[in-house]
Amino acid sequence: MRTSTGTAGAVSRAASRPASRAALTPTRTTLTSTFAAALAVALLASGCEQAGPGASRTAPADLGRIRLVSYDGCDDMLAGLRAAAARNVGPWGLGPPQIMYMDARADTAAPRAKTAAPEHSTTNVHEAGADEPDLVKTDGKRVIVVNRGVLRVVDAATRKVTGTLKLVDGDQNWAPADLLVSGDRALVLFSGGGGIPFGAMAKRMPGSGPRYVLVDLAGKPTVTGTLTASGSHLDARMTGSTVRIVVRSQPEIAFPDPGPDLTDAERIRHNRDVVAKAPVGAWLPAFETTDASGRTTKGTVGCERVSHPDEYTGTSMLTVYSVDLAAGAKGIAAPDPISVAADGDTVYGTASSLYVTSNPRMLWPRPIEPPVEDAPSATPATPAAPVPPVESTAPAKPAVPGPGTATPANTAQAPRDEPTPSEPPAVTAEPTGTAQAPRDDSTPSERPAVTAEPTGTAQAPRDEPTPSEPAPVPPTATAETAPGTAAPETTPALPPEETEIHRFDIGAPGAPRYVASGKVPGRLLNQYSLSEYEGHLRVATTSADLSDPAAGERDSSSAVYVLDARTLGKVGEVGGLGRGERIYSVRFIGPVGYVVTFRQVDPLYTLDLRDPKAPRATGELKISGYSAYLHPAGDGRLIGIGQEASERGRTLGTQVSLFDVSDPAAPRLLSRMFAKDSGSEAEWDPHAFLYWPATGAAVVPLNSWSDERPTGGALVLRIDDSSVTRTGTVTHPRPGGRGDARFAYDPGIRRSVVIGDDLWTVSDLGLKVSALDGLADRAWIPFD
Repeated sequence: MRTSTGTAGAVSRAASRPASRAALTPTRTTLTSTFAAALAVALLASGCEQAGPGASRTAPADLGRIRLVSYDGCDDMLAGLRAAAARNVGPWGLGPPQIMYMDARADTAAPRAKTAAPEHSTTNVHEAGADEPDLVKTDGKRVIVVNRGVLRVVDAATRKVTGTLKLVDGDQNWAPADLLVSGDRALVLFSGGGGIPFGAMAKRMPGSGPRYVLVDLAGKPTVTGTLTASGSHLDARMTGSTVRIVVRSQPEIAFPDPGPDLTDAERIRHNRDVVAKAPVGAWLPAFETTDASGRTTKGTVGCERVSHPDEYTGTSMLTVYSVDLAAGAKGIAAPDPISVAADGDTVYGTASSLYVTSNPRMLWPRPIEPPVEDAPSATPATPAAPVPPVESTAPAKPAVPGPGTATPANTAQAPRDEPTPSEPPAVTAEPTGTAQAPRDDSTPSERPAVTAEPTGTAQAPRDEPTPSEPAPVPPTATAETAPGTAAPETTPALPPEETEIHRFDIGAPGAPRYVASGKVPGRLLNQYSLSEYEGHLRVATTSADLSDPAAGERDSSSAVYVLDARTLGKVGEVGGLGRGERIYSVRFIGPVGYVVTFRQVDPLYTLDLRDPKAPRATGELKISGYSAYLHPAGDGRLIGIGQEASERGRTLGTQVSLFDVSDPAAPRLLSRMFAKDSGSEAEWDPHAFLYWPATGAAVVPLNSWSDERPTGGALVLRIDDSSVTRTGTVTHPRPGGRGDARFAYDPGIRRSVVIGDDLWTVSDLGLKVSALDGLADRAWIPFD
């Protein structure tokens, strides 16, 4: 039996070779290859050292360590939390006025054992050995899916539903849920507790808290236990059969309204008095477990199990619960929680480490950016030179110019015409030519000036501003006021952005063990911004000075920091990536890193990370549009899922790109598939992307729209060493009903799984089985 994990990449043996270009070339293997590769992305507010293309000219930012220590007892804990919270309380309580948001969702299946299962894919995860929750799982013999509060088990051989379990009441079937499976035990994770911050901007309103349901799959699916936690669900990882669940909570402190006539300063004084009287229980995370008989046990995290960094706000608590699915027959035992007086917004895990990061600046408002103007500019842009086509067989590698040789820009032509609403979606395969990566002497026509952020479909990373967010007003010097005149109120300058990182050792069963804490300048994009490799953590960030929105956007840049995983102290850094842009995706494969930044064009940077003390940028490729997700494909190949864009940076539709990264100094775009007027969930959720290296098949959920009606399906591609080719589209039956067909509900396909020679696709309406070769329909399994 051969299974395929979602970490489609390869262990590069280059680390042991002599320093050469070949030493940086990833090797193609199947998805079962294990490698510790992750990304690092954060917003670098204060600049970074010169290194590689587009290096920043600002001074390097200081990276420090932050210690995590235990409290001496409940009295010490209460005093510290009160003091910290009092410093951070505002006129409206702990943070700005709260806004409710819809919940958004950001595995690797375990074999059932005994009899061999067919070859099958598993969830597309970041790291081998660290399974991630998702809405569907398979072990090759059965497909387990949770949808609208119902868990279903489908036999892969007969394609029949063998078990159904309703987990929530009908009025709660909207609740998003995910799965983790180990053998005959499944843990269903309901986010609960309201929603996550939109654009990672504001904290969630407190709610009922997330709920985790343990299900026995050995026979008829049966609930054997539940865990409900106070706070909001961040994420979870499973190593072996043990699930570590990360929950963020805020102190339960009621702030009475002192009346409408008080100033903000008076409100703050009033709220500080409230904080000073809050009991320790307001901060201690609470949880509740229920066994198969319905008996409930309540508990709180003990003071002795709470730690804190040297500096903390006192406004939030991170708690890690441990649940062993192997002991599931007995229900959920004591979840063995530990807590940290810190915030958290991103979780990254390997087989032996769990990282939780937080950006203390999450509560600060973002600046508003002007919308993209479609009108032509006063001075027409000089069109880029056309890119010669590439033959589909054995494309030649470009010659590398020697020192002092003029280097043509490696820029793919952006579409010059915007799509009109009347034009139907079109899918085209687009082979492209190659050119040497541009250096710092690029002409203005090679890299047009940036005027605005792109708009369009919801493909931008979560930390972008929305029109409803107020722009921060920087403090300004004012003239001396006249006697008796109150000085005008000013807004304090925004502090530099930093991301705190906490590492826990999860290599042994039971509760995690705290290892170290550290911090880096800037903001992470997502978990792919973090990568642990050979004793080091790589972190990619983007920084901008938000106290001056205009200057901050012009001067933004990105960097990759290398930290010692034992101490999280800085070892090295490479900066100056994408000046005036921000990171849209990152991928690390062994000692190589790839960073995509974007504003109007998409620079793909290649990074040499073999020497942790001296990482460097080695190549740069400029193309139109951007890749929001990068997937390793071995043999020096990299797949990008993202959006094509016009010359002005306006998004036009989903594109799937194939890059040749075998020469780190000269990455090339080999081929590109463009689907006009479309978007894909894979752009923001990598679980939606399937790559099956045995046949070169790739499946991308695709939602398209035209002037008639939106449509959803799964675009099936074939990706070889030189091209991306469309092989077909899988669609699910549309629900019946009367009325205008233009407004008929189309559920869209969200996930895909390979079992043997079958392609299974999942939507909100059911499962469809198609032939992997030819896509002929084989079965439709509705969710009744």
